[in-house]
Amino acid sequence: MRQQQFISAYIYGASCALTGDSFGLIFPETNTKSMQIYLDELSVHIDPGRHGAIIVDNTGWHTSKELCVPDNITLIPLPPYSPELNPMEQVWQWLKQNHLSNICFNNYDDIVDKLSVAWNEFSNNIKLVKSICCRQWIYKLTM
Repeated sequence: MRQQQFISAYIYGASCALTGDSFGLIFPETNTKSMQIYLDELSVHIDPGRHGAIIVDNTGWHTSKELCVPDNITLIPLPPYSPELNPMEQVWQWLKQNHLSNICFNNYDDIVDKLSVAWNEFSNNIKLVKSICCRQWIYKLTM
């Protein structure tokens, strides 16, 4: 059996290397509208009095002038061609290796279901979140 259709779904996600907390939403497309919805929902998820620093690449919907970034979030753009600096790249790799590679999806709902299972397994394992997302410089900044 092989995949015959060309439909996609996308996880917008963020994780805290210090606490192991994660937040993700699944969207049918990647664009400024989806990014705005994600930032608005993430803003509510951040504990009062805390601030979220979100590392983003230079994709158009991450840097759009149309975005209204909530006051408790700062977007930190990466230099061009440097995905290795973004800990979430390792999260996407883990999700693919452990849940999403070499499988066929029946339809869009099946894709969303499998993405949800993958994200929830990752985000519910605080030790895993910390181990994948931790960078030595993070601890130096918090000390």
